Amino acid sequence: MEALERNNANSYRFGTIDYIVFLGMIVLSTTTGIYFGCIKKSKPKLEETEPTLPTTTPVARRKHDFGSEKMSEYLLGSRNLKVFPVAMSLIASYISGVTILGTTSEIYNYGTQYWFIAIAIVLQGIAVSYIYIPVFSALQVGSSYEYLEMRFHSVIRSIASFMFILDEILFLPFIVYVPALALNQVSGINLHVIAVIIVVVCVFYTFVGGIKAVVHTDAWQVLVMFLSVLAVAILATYYANGWDALFDDASKGGRLIFTNTDPSPYVRHTIWSVLIGGFSYWTSFNAVNQTMVQRYMSLPSLKKARASMAIFTIGVAAFVSVCCYVGLLIFEMYKDCDPLSSGLITHDDQLLPLFVVQSVGHIYGMPGLFIAGIFGAALSSLSVVLNSTSLVILEDIVRGCFKMKPSERASNIVVKSTVIVLGFVALSLVFVLEQLSGILSICTSMTAIAAGTTFGLFTLGMLVPWANTVGTAVGGIASALLAGWISFGTQFTIAAGELNSQKLPISVEGCVANVTMPENIWVDEEQVFPLYRLSYHWINPIGVATAIVVGALVSLVTKPTDIKSLDPDVISPVIHRFLPKECFEGRNLHAQAHKNLLNSST
Repeated sequence: MEALERNNANSYRFGTIDYIVFLGMIVLSTTTGIYFGCIKKSKPKLEETEPTLPTTTPVARRKHDFGSEKMSEYLLGSRNLKVFPVAMSLIASYISGVTILGTTSEIYNYGTQYWFIAIAIVLQGIAVSYIYIPVFSALQVGSSYEYLEMRFHSVIRSIASFMFILDEILFLPFIVYVPALALNQVSGINLHVIAVIIVVVCVFYTFVGGIKAVVHTDAWQVLVMFLSVLAVAILATYYANGWDALFDDASKGGRLIFTNTDPSPYVRHTIWSVLIGGFSYWTSFNAVNQTMVQRYMSLPSLKKARASMAIFTIGVAAFVSVCCYVGLLIFEMYKDCDPLSSGLITHDDQLLPLFVVQSVGHIYGMPGLFIAGIFGAALSSLSVVLNSTSLVILEDIVRGCFKMKPSERASNIVVKSTVIVLGFVALSLVFVLEQLSGILSICTSMTAIAAGTTFGLFTLGMLVPWANTVGTAVGGIASALLAGWISFGTQFTIAAGELNSQKLPISVEGCVANVTMPENIWVDEEQVFPLYRLSYHWINPIGVATAIVVGALVSLVTKPTDIKSLDPDVISPVIHRFLPKECFEGRNLHAQAHKNLLNSST
């Protein structure tokens, strides 16, 4: 009987139409890279020039060209890209296969309290638009980490840059492994072969076309990704027993949870952990991470950067909500026969692919469209990481840390060789990731170390005027050590089986084969160190808060920065009203002189 059940799952395999849809994604991705890298080149714009004065403010303003106009075009699109493609690329920067597969399995296993993450996403969109983007726009940075040198010291910049590179390297295997797992589930193709295809295709078009290829490829990849998940949701709802039965079964199964106000930080999902932790995590990524800032800076104005952020916020909140709804559909289908317990899958992250092939797999092209969406999510996220990390290595490591001034040819070699090397790194780390389960929490916990610390440093600089270099360095070190201690300690504790699973009850009563429920061994968590029991949502805000609080306090006792001498542009506009008027005197004199020069020229 069990063999029959397995064969039922295996009977849904790729057909001709599915392969055509899937291969279409690969062809479009590679041709986009060729088009923007070899055919379409930016034409120099003839702009009307205005009389100018040398800047008199402490921080010199300049349009960053990375040593040449060609490198500026390759890495920033000459700061002249369009709002919509950039907004789609922003979505691609965060929404990956990790989000799609991880979110649906999170709802299936832990209930709908996680749905509150959509509220956190909206709140972070407002914070990023009005607190952080204006600073980067005013300074016209090429890399977000340039800000840390302008505000503090080159050492702080170098440390943050290395942390960013570490963060991205940790995230690389997740991007590749998740879609490879999904495609393997529905097609039977070897997982490692799929991983190689993903990396080779992505490295190729990123290598050839630069940010223009990345952004424009991201745009349609995100659309395919959204349409594929939406189509699965609509068709699966049509073939299900109706909305009333869906929500009634979810309620009976304990999955409808929206008001868990438990103050315990050990509960996986509560209103507080999801809202606070989600807001902190999403803001730390979207406010200062180079993968996002690079796209803000590829737009010609602050207004357009905010517009792209608004589209990003609405799009991501809607997409995550659809994924949460699909999680309920999965529970409706498997409420009486848990796929993991029955042996249909080996990882929770295979839930969605199994659901797709068993619920709508009989519709020609649907498995192919779904995998094209997952594959597109992987390509778009991977290309963003490759492109942004190569910029950081050139600008912050080679030019910033080592104070080298490479020629245009040398810069081109550094950037493109970085893309290739990172591709090999991603493939190598996939083998490590195969041994782990629970993609969403592991990914969030690991990247929270670097993301939380660097976000804390930027927030300290933009919102705490008296912060100095010593305080920032101490705050950053304390944050990284504490977040790393909690994150790695938690992973080791879970691996040792010292924590109880918080998964909601499942059933195997409706399975065709005779399935025995896995035995849950209860352990006394009171013996576990308290910090190792924390919900993964709290790791990021703890890191951020540590960097800000420690940095601010140490700055106060180690000769705080003279606020009167600060350039107001390195401080967020929301703090400007609290700054002394001396901060703005240089700016006012410069503005008046510039106005007089314009009047005299007319």
